[in-house]
Amino acid sequence: MKKRALLSMAMVATMTVATFAGCGGSREGTTEEAATTETEATTEEASADTAATDMPGFEEGATIGISLPWLGTQNWKEAEEMFTTQLEEAGYTPLVQAADNKVTQQQQQIESMIENGAKVIVVGPVDGSQLGSVLEQAKEAGVYVIGYDRLLENTTGVDGVVQFGSVKTGELQAQALLQGLEEQKGEAPYNIELFGGGPADPNAPNFFKGAMSVLQPKIDDGTLVVVSGQTDFTQCATVDWDNAKAQSRMDSLLSGFYSDKEIDGVLCPNDGIARACITSCENAGQDIPVVSGLDAENESVEWVWQGRQYSTVAKPTEDLVAKTIEIIDSLQAGNGMPATEVTADNGVIEVPVYELPPVVVTKDNEKEVFANDPSRLELLK
Repeated sequence: MKKRALLSMAMVATMTVATFAGCGGSREGTTEEAATTETEATTEEASADTAATDMPGFEEGATIGISLPWLGTQNWKEAEEMFTTQLEEAGYTPLVQAADNKVTQQQQQIESMIENGAKVIVVGPVDGSQLGSVLEQAKEAGVYVIGYDRLLENTTGVDGVVQFGSVKTGELQAQALLQGLEEQKGEAPYNIELFGGGPADPNAPNFFKGAMSVLQPKIDDGTLVVVSGQTDFTQCATVDWDNAKAQSRMDSLLSGFYSDKEIDGVLCPNDGIARACITSCENAGQDIPVVSGLDAENESVEWVWQGRQYSTVAKPTEDLVAKTIEIIDSLQAGNGMPATEVTADNGVIEVPVYELPPVVVTKDNEKEVFANDPSRLELLK
């Protein structure tokens, strides 16, 4: 109604200009300037009104929903603890839940958060493409929706996503694999196998894409040999990021293709799968291959230090949580989503992305990377 009233005022001002123009000479220029000024002021007021209502703030102590996919890996357990503690410290009421890797359960939990009056819902999706309907319900209810660590796909019900660069992460994993092969396995060619993450996780194909941008030229020139021939993400993916499934596939690869060959390296998309592949190789009597990883889980931090796992990639949960709470603070104050130049196409809209830099970790730089992390430094003894 307010916008219509303002538009009517602008029309009246324009009609007044026409009347004055018909009546007289010397006042024409002055009147037109005044009318133009009034019209511009009206337009600016309407724009300001729209901006103010597009991203309104909310009260202190508001409920903030945190919907995590599961607690099956260290990074998600850390997220649960950090969000609970740090949102309370920031003066909010946290409502933190995990969905046990079940899409239906996550949908129900998000619906409950909407019903409980959450002003912001932070979502680390089980499957980034299966939450569109409930997220759009949240938006219709005036709730801000922030993707956490994973893109929310095929929906308009998202305001932004906070994550580490997923393609960059894959590039780092592949570069570390090549570096380790050169350091530990002598001259090329090197026999390797490729593993991907869970296909429902939108980060997983991006990790693989980034890695293959580095590895494919080396496969093409013969430096690397994928003995199984399995180089497509659909062949290499690990459903649900399940370590047992990864180890079973590694067992099959070794028995089927390496009875008379040595495996030199394995591209692994996270630390759990890395440890599963290393265990499989040890059980098969193979020397430990050069293996990449991700998440800097405590056990793998130790394995990197011991030389069992060549590398991991650190994506500090504390940085991801801190950035998310920074955005929540901006929304609470009525300042909207912070500016960012990075966006991602989620299949429906371009989503603002708040991207943090991942860091590759090997034994050579491990103490430096974790210099400010006493708990992980304690593991390096």
